[in-house]
Amino acid sequence: MRQMKALVAIALAMLMLAPSSVFASSHREAPITALDRTADVTDWYAFVSYDHPDRVTMILNVDPLLEPANGPNYFPFDPNVLYQMKIDNNQDGIEDITFQFRFNTEVQQLGLFTGFVGNLAGFPPITALAGPGSEGLSLRQTYAVAMVKHGKYTCLSRGQTLYAVPSNVGPKTMPDYQSLFNQGIYDLGGNVRVFAGTVDDPFFIDLGATFDSLNFRMGVGGVLPAAEDADDTHNYAPDAVAGYNVNSIVLEVPITMLTVDGKLHNANQKQAVIGTYGATSRHKITIRRSPNPENDLGPFQQVQREGNPLINELIIGTGSKDRFSMDDPKNDGQFSDFVLNPLLATVFGSIGIPVAPPPRNDLLILAQYEPPICPGCTAKDAGPVADLLRLNTGIAPTPVGSQKRLGFLAGDLAGFPNGRRPIDDVVDIASRAVAGILVDATKFGTAIGDGVQLNPEGYGSTFPYVLPANSGRNSVHIGPGQAGCTGQPDGICPVQ
Repeated sequence: MRQMKALVAIALAMLMLAPSSVFASSHREAPITALDRTADVTDWYAFVSYDHPDRVTMILNVDPLLEPANGPNYFPFDPNVLYQMKIDNNQDGIEDITFQFRFNTEVQQLGLFTGFVGNLAGFPPITALAGPGSEGLSLRQTYAVAMVKHGKYTCLSRGQTLYAVPSNVGPKTMPDYQSLFNQGIYDLGGNVRVFAGTVDDPFFIDLGATFDSLNFRMGVGGVLPAAEDADDTHNYAPDAVAGYNVNSIVLEVPITMLTVDGKLHNANQKQAVIGTYGATSRHKITIRRSPNPENDLGPFQQVQREGNPLINELIIGTGSKDRFSMDDPKNDGQFSDFVLNPLLATVFGSIGIPVAPPPRNDLLILAQYEPPICPGCTAKDAGPVADLLRLNTGIAPTPVGSQKRLGFLAGDLAGFPNGRRPIDDVVDIASRAVAGILVDATKFGTAIGDGVQLNPEGYGSTFPYVLPANSGRNSVHIGPGQAGCTGQPDGICPVQ
């Protein structure tokens, strides 16, 4: 009974993270970002580094569903967007530390019709991000990294030229793309590392079934059979994100750079827990005046944010999505009505899944700093209801190979909702919480799932934890009726 209570409390933690989190990543979730893809935060990850337990890795992914073959310019970062990683370390829901990333684009070959060329027209293959071997890298991006802490601005790149890794055009143009990828990993000193570039999207979900009013594949999703639910190594439905790329910024810093007192703490101390989110911003006024350069005026205004996965996309009403995107987490109490009677739970009930009745206060109570993610927090430490991905830095990382896709729910305490790793199946975890596992694990603990258990491209086991971008020439997507579902007969993904 004690173990069951602990699991229910853990599940609560998972949902707490998201006063309204349900499935997974945020792809074109709000009207404002549907029309502004380069500022669209697709996923936010924060976890204790697997091989350096005294550090935290944060991953900000932006610009969803990038088709690897979509030249000639592919998908650079937007120089007019301010990309930010924000950390609250004193339980008040307000960022105390912000890491900022700004990009600059240069075109080296003004007369070239494409952004990248190699082994053609006198250009050697692209084998380097700078210097010899980079001649065909016409569209090239550099970036700078800064930290704002207690109002003090510090440039972490310290004059070092940092190059973003471009899209993987194909084997003729970029014959050793892995080498280019590795060149994009930079050591900034003081155990700070950074990477930015186009990568394989680590997110995994059966998007088509999910957004067809949870029309999961027959015999696959909806309610997973016990054997499938226990399987972390096969997919039983098509991963709609497979073969697509995303733009990724990855930062690893010492835990002592993030905690309120600059020290390491054990898991039972409240100072070990931080709240995190990623955000994008633009200047309040933008004047496009072609052929002259764009003119940006005024302070930066937030366009999009993400703490916990998919709150905005599947919980917040369309009329409030833009407001949610642009507002700060400390003000999230204004959106609580969407959680007290979530439409998603009603949809689950309509397809025969037992769900807890409204009002769903269980989905609100852990949107704060509370046990089990923060076992050292008392009622006065809870802070405001805020969409922050909370991470207990005192919980050691689970070794690669022993990590569980269901994270905290499967006894893997280093997984979602204690932060989020690329391997965490937030689709299945969060949907079970919406159904009511937080209220009563016996009555409402249905094994809901979409049948996609992992990213078929795999995961990185060391920094930067993301994988090189899929090839523009040779990329393959996985859809219904196609090969790619390793848990199905002949590996063919089901249509129904």
